[in-house]
Amino acid sequence: MKVAKRRSAMLEAVHNGITDVETLCERFKISEATVRRDLSSLADEGYIVRTYGGAAAVVGKREPELSLVQRQHERGDIKVHLARAALEHIEDGDTLLLDGGSTTTALAKLLGQRRRLHVFTNNLAALPALAAIRDCKVTFLGGDLRAASMTTYGVTAQAALERLSVNKLFMSADGVVADLGLCEASAEQAYLKEMMIRRALHVVVLADSSKLGNARQQHWTPMLSHWTLITDDQAGDDRLEAFKRRRAVTLEVVRT
Repeated sequence: MKVAKRRSAMLEAVHNGITDVETLCERFKISEATVRRDLSSLADEGYIVRTYGGAAAVVGKREPELSLVQRQHERGDIKVHLARAALEHIEDGDTLLLDGGSTTTALAKLLGQRRRLHVFTNNLAALPALAAIRDCKVTFLGGDLRAASMTTYGVTAQAALERLSVNKLFMSADGVVADLGLCEASAEQAYLKEMMIRRALHVVVLADSSKLGNARQQHWTPMLSHWTLITDDQAGDDRLEAFKRRRAVTLEVVRT
């Protein structure tokens, strides 16, 4: 493999969570010295940051945030598949916390297949579907409106979260990186997600394969306890491997 091609592949591997020198040696069948030279070259060009024993992807490069309408039309069929897989985690009588996002909104449209649910949410887009379910109790968290995602956030939403607990939390994100967690467009969003995680017994993240290893934004919610990641089978082995290596993650890949 030529040097330029190998370094490009190594950069992709680092972005997918393969960050230590030993694993990179095994993956590319090259010596430790060669890996270190490649990582140093990538760091000099600003693509990565060198760390003790390896490297880390550069984060903080913010992409323009898509509107909710744009996200609903992006990979819409795949999001429905993810929502159906998430529904299998929900039982009659569950107490749920539903985060904002187009995939969690798709899940809300399926919840009529379960009975006696109590759903807490800050997701305005999910409310019409939830309101149509006859025996579903819905509690809206309130707070400041974030028009781009049609969600609420801020101190009012935080105060509401401090006074509740749920069986299961279903979340989305702008990007999911195995070593860093969930990335979001604002610090307020990232912190609200962190609070949601603290209030839930089980945490499920719905993220299509385009979001895996993708640090689209610069604000992060760390995933410090066990969680389930539901994604689609268009994710390559490289993207999935970083999550498979983490004991705290249960990986569920949905056939599309």
